[in-house]
Amino acid sequence: MKKKLRYSLRLSEERVPDLFHSAEEAWFWFMRCQSLRLNNASSDDCPAQFVRPCEPDDIYCAVMRLHREKMLARRHLRVLAKSGLAERPPDYRCESEREALKLWQEALELLAEVLRKKGIVSP
Repeated sequence: MKKKLRYSLRLSEERVPDLFHSAEEAWFWFMRCQSLRLNNASSDDCPAQFVRPCEPDDIYCAVMRLHREKMLARRHLRVLAKSGLAERPPDYRCESEREALKLWQEALELLAEVLRKKGIVSP
């Protein structure tokens, strides 16, 4: 009977996850990942520069939990989606985006709190 070999990473070879600096950074990363998924990109198409402390679905689940708990309204979700697809936050200099900016800031403040507790965003 052949003996099965077990392989494991040595501690020196293991990469430490890079925490996100903010909820905004985590949200834009999530949206880029979603865009790649929708375009059927494989993980080989975009080599990871950083090891992240979570999966993209963890960010999504955090946002949906806030929505289910009625902390985020649909209008918050619309602003998150629109700004995420545009890959930029609402611009305070633009009069038409000031309300969106307020919603953006509220949403990210709540999301940051959740992501910090989960160890995804640095304290």
